[in-house]
Amino acid sequence: MSDSMRKGLGDQVSEKVTPDSQKSTTDKIGENITGATDKVAGAVQPEGDKSTTQKIGDSTRSNADSAQNEGGSLLDSTKNTLGSAANTVSDTLSGAADSVTGASKDATK
Repeated sequence: MSDSMRKGLGDQVSEKVTPDSQKSTTDKIGENITGATDKVAGAVQPEGDKSTTQKIGDSTRSNADSAQNEGGSLLDSTKNTLGSAANTVSDTLSGAADSVTGASKDATK
């Protein structure tokens, strides 16, 4: 596979710097398809067959993907922690209210 079968680095940069608000739906879909295709092509193309610019582009994309995955994991972890904290606070307040009113969740009176 040669670089001519790959999306050029200039095209990739141009797509990233153009705001989505200036792109049509067709443009966005096309970019997603060609981006995914290029990602696969970059993964299967031997490093020795890549030009310097393709090596740089593939490395940059790989680093961006890793950072995005780590950021997502951190965000998910934070959401889970905050959700657990909110549940704990809710349970504590509910328990305190029950103590004050003499009510109990488990009471079947």
